[in-house]
Amino acid sequence: MTATTDLLGSLLTPTTLAGLPLSSRFAMAPMTRFRSPGGVPTPEVAAYYRRRAEHGVGLIITEGVLVDHPSAGHQATVPRLTAGAAEDGWRRVVEQVHEVGGRIAAQLWHLGSAREPVDGFPAWTPSGVPGGSRPMTPADIDDLLAAYARAAAVAVRAGFDALEIHAAHGYLLDEFLWPHTNRRVDRFGGSPAARAVFPAEVIRAVRAAIPRDMPLIVRFSQFKERDYAARIADSPAELAVILGAFAAAGADVLHASQRDFAAAAFAGSPLNLAGWAKQLTGLPSITVGSVGLTRDFLGSAARRALVDRLDAGEYDLVALGRVLLGNPEWVTHAAAGRLDLIRDYRKSDEDTYF
Repeated sequence: MTATTDLLGSLLTPTTLAGLPLSSRFAMAPMTRFRSPGGVPTPEVAAYYRRRAEHGVGLIITEGVLVDHPSAGHQATVPRLTAGAAEDGWRRVVEQVHEVGGRIAAQLWHLGSAREPVDGFPAWTPSGVPGGSRPMTPADIDDLLAAYARAAAVAVRAGFDALEIHAAHGYLLDEFLWPHTNRRVDRFGGSPAARAVFPAEVIRAVRAAIPRDMPLIVRFSQFKERDYAARIADSPAELAVILGAFAAAGADVLHASQRDFAAAAFAGSPLNLAGWAKQLTGLPSITVGSVGLTRDFLGSAARRALVDRLDAGEYDLVALGRVLLGNPEWVTHAAAGRLDLIRDYRKSDEDTYF
């Protein structure tokens, strides 16, 4: 059996991301797991993240963690970043990851229109789109800026190494970026620059609440979970306006989510979304999208392209998502050439937790 260490190449080498030392260029992408009753991560959650960190993932990015506001989300088993029991639970998670030499970032999340109304509290959205949600007022915006800052402060106290702001996939901050859901006529809507104002203010509020040397990552996407063809930017020039606002507000790293990392983001260039993010802003970027979902990937042209594009500087880290659910030791096994211990991703893996 052919060892894949040389094939994984620089993906296995230590690096730094916005000053944070990492043991490899692999990150774990955020994936909601519904294992935190009452919003509090349990010892089981700590063991879950520890196992991936001790098997070659340089940076763990947690599942989305709801910020401290009743509009953020409704699920009782999705974790929160609030003072008290949730903070203590996350401190245990961080300690477990650090114990095996890993680094971990908390992802700050607000569901926007994906939040179901609970106890008469409706979903908050930029413009009341889709129907049944409530358009946010200027007072609501101020409330959420404070909520993001509070959550960031909790993350700092819990010992996280970095933070990520979720501004992708059709959730609240992305709903401000997308013209279909942002129909505001005030300073928060209209042009790409105006649509980026509220997400940029969130970035600025979080940046002010954390140490200056703590990396701040922003995850963004074109596609939405409810619309794969959606776009926040129709050209590199429009994307430059949006990402430039993120950078000016204090983002250190851009996490560009796409369904297939190999897909070109815009016509006329082979660059993927992470490549454009890095080229347009000069910030380091993370690519993600269907990496390693089948064992055959490791011997494919797609794997070779993944490494070659990393070596060429198109992006700085590669995030693994669904493949880590059923294969927590994926990086270790791939590096050792133990392909017999790696299995293809299956939908049922999403119900597992080990």
